[in-house]
Amino acid sequence: MTSGPGSILLSIAMIAAFLLGAGGLWLVVKRRDTRKGVLMLVAALVLLGNVLIWTI
Repeated sequence: MTSGPGSILLSIAMIAAFLLGAGGLWLVVKRRDTRKGVLMLVAALVLLGNVLIWTI
């Protein structure tokens, strides 16, 4: 378990991953800009993977 600034940064990263995923999904579903939506989803997965690596 991390404490101090590490836990705050991981929390911010998780919020960013959630927002990237939601925004990317919205772009893909609404067919506004599919390429950017897919890139946002990939970025969210990479960010989630980084958080999982740092917490395990």
